[in-house]
Amino acid sequence: MAKDEAVVAEYGAAPSGLWSRIVKKLEVEGNTGHSNRDLDPVPPEQRVWNWWNYISYWISDNFTPSGWRKAASLMAIGMSWKVALINVAISEVLIAAVITINGYVGAKYHISFTVQSRASFGYYFSILMISMRMIVGTFWYGISTYTGAECIRSMIYAMSPSFRNVPNALPKSANIDTQFMISYFVYFVSILPLHYVPIHRIRFLFTLKAIVTPIIGFGIMGWTIANASVGEQSLWSQGNTVHGSELAWVFMNGVYANMGGWATLAVNAPDFTRYAISPKHTYTMAIALPLTATLITFFGVVGAAGSKVLFGKILWDPLLFIDNWTSPGGRAAAFFCALGFYLAQACANISANSISAANDLNAMFPRFVNIRRGQFIIAFVGAWALTPWNILTSASAFLSFMSGYSVWLAPLCGIMVSDFYFVHGQKYDVWELYNKHGIYRYNKWGTNWRSFVAFFLGWVPLFPGFLPTVNKSVSLPVGWKHLYYLGYFYGFGAAALSYWVLCYFWPAKQTMLERGVYPDDELLVARDVEEEGGSLGDSSEKKSA
Repeated sequence: MAKDEAVVAEYGAAPSGLWSRIVKKLEVEGNTGHSNRDLDPVPPEQRVWNWWNYISYWISDNFTPSGWRKAASLMAIGMSWKVALINVAISEVLIAAVITINGYVGAKYHISFTVQSRASFGYYFSILMISMRMIVGTFWYGISTYTGAECIRSMIYAMSPSFRNVPNALPKSANIDTQFMISYFVYFVSILPLHYVPIHRIRFLFTLKAIVTPIIGFGIMGWTIANASVGEQSLWSQGNTVHGSELAWVFMNGVYANMGGWATLAVNAPDFTRYAISPKHTYTMAIALPLTATLITFFGVVGAAGSKVLFGKILWDPLLFIDNWTSPGGRAAAFFCALGFYLAQACANISANSISAANDLNAMFPRFVNIRRGQFIIAFVGAWALTPWNILTSASAFLSFMSGYSVWLAPLCGIMVSDFYFVHGQKYDVWELYNKHGIYRYNKWGTNWRSFVAFFLGWVPLFPGFLPTVNKSVSLPVGWKHLYYLGYFYGFGAAALSYWVLCYFWPAKQTMLERGVYPDDELLVARDVEEEGGSLGDSSEKKSA
């Protein structure tokens, strides 16, 4: 089917005149109505990510101010720094396994999460799952932009100490002052060009950050130890403040919170693994994630312990730490440290938030949105429409809600893993995933009822325990809270198991294949070089091409 015929069949004859020309201009190049080049399986020439790129990716995501502060929340609920480190290590090992396992789908079929989800949820029901993930990514983009602005502010402090005295011209109700608004704007404008870079090329930015940020981390830690003798300080020697069974449940709460922090990336791992040279190159993620997360957490503990001696107060935020370096040499060091953290935050915001949410928009509106356009949309909505400074100032309940979003994301991930490995035995027909009338439609509503039931079984029992985190007036028996602390394990496991049981007794036979159908590489290459570009057409056309 030719491209124009496919579009007419889907949308009807295009109206003539000015409106039709405007619509034509808004369409992304190479779209077929149901897909576009960014949504298609990744062509061979863009499968360039190797094992080192995935290591640098996780260094990029972990070596951030947020990673530095990770032990603070764990020690605040009763753990010693040693137990907090063990908690982080265990949490990251477990979630790294989930990410690596789910990411294998993308590396094998070169498809994104948005396409993968159609196999288990159905062509149209998957849109709801995609929307949930997009909302999370958009909000976290705004919140991460706020952290990036803190990096810019520290850089300006270092360059020009008088910036600390800039008078505030904004009202108190704005929840942001003039200094920070300037920093926020500078950060936002500076990061915009990075959204223009294609995903398969941005890996070089992760490599740069993977070299720079560990040097900064070791440098701050070394300077702190040399100047503060932190070994004798109270924070360093502080033990657990809770004991027995209470400590056990606090520990589980920490595991759940840390795993939940990566719940979005566990779902959308195929968005990056689809660019792998081969699946084996993605296995390094299972080691890189827990190793780098534990290391940066240790840096944070050392910095916090040393700050008590050096500055008279415990500073968990590395940016607040370096803001205290006010001598000429200290300000030079503070500038380069803040620059490194700026690079870290920019990379993490792109990899964890903007690209993921842009992929979701791309799947929902493939005729008009590709990944590049999607990233710019997410940037403006997340950074400005959502006003993260108001969220961080006054909406602690909302932040608790966002942190607990894994109540829904864990079952989503569990169903997809169960579907790929246990229900379909790693065998998908990749072209049927792009066919809205194909085997993964399941019924006239485009919904796989099995995943619908399993999804609810995964999150509904956790919901009561989730409520007190956003509304402190809600009181529940301790058992509900304990179940919530097991949230990721229960949500993932219950949804995965119930989905497999439902598919075992009521299988969707049309989706059970003797062998997987992989992307036709020659067809994709041909499509990219043709000026007019033929439609991918339906599944039968692709497999017979």
